[in-house]
Amino acid sequence: MIAPRSKCRYILSVPATLRFIKPCRPVSAKTVPAGGAWLHELKLDGYRLQIVKHRRDVRVFTRRGAEWTERLADFADPFVALACRSAILDGELVLPDKTGAPDFRGLHRAMASSRHHELAFFAFDLLHRDGQNLAPLPLTERRRRLARLIARSEITCLHLVEAFDDGAKLLATAERMRLEGVVSKRRTAPYRSGECRGWRKVKTTAWREANRDRWRLFERGTQH
Repeated sequence: MIAPRSKCRYILSVPATLRFIKPCRPVSAKTVPAGGAWLHELKLDGYRLQIVKHRRDVRVFTRRGAEWTERLADFADPFVALACRSAILDGELVLPDKTGAPDFRGLHRAMASSRHHELAFFAFDLLHRDGQNLAPLPLTERRRRLARLIARSEITCLHLVEAFDDGAKLLATAERMRLEGVVSKRRTAPYRSGECRGWRKVKTTAWREANRDRWRLFERGTQH
């Protein structure tokens, strides 16, 4: 049992519909898809997390299903204030630098220290809300509901990943700013676990060159 020092309680069991869902994974691509059938988001350089809320219980999972609730207890606490009874959010945990860009190396250090108040969660999907499975709905409808939920929730570390119509222009911007890349998603796509061709990721050359030694950060076995 976790000591009751925080508002968030941690539980061993939740309704089956509110347990970790294997995430949708984009396929790698060399170019962003063109046309009005796609929405495009910046690919943020951080840890992909799934946040599961049920009443006043909040749990945090990595993309592989490892539970990080205790590890990120101070970060998890504010999500009790989500303006709903229950929800499952998919998104990225990042540490914004002074310019607002994700700082992965800084994130790694912040998570190992007491600087959890500096972390930000950028949500890009809503899989469940108040007893309803939203995964079969089109991406645009899930995003609409997610935006409304975030707007109604007074959580300073919670943000919506913005979507754009022009993927090529967004990728050029990401390249110029040395960001990780772009994820393109079909507007009508449901949320499916595992690799999904309705989601495509393109990484920038600048990011690849700057992260050739990325593996060194995980020499101690950190998984995300």
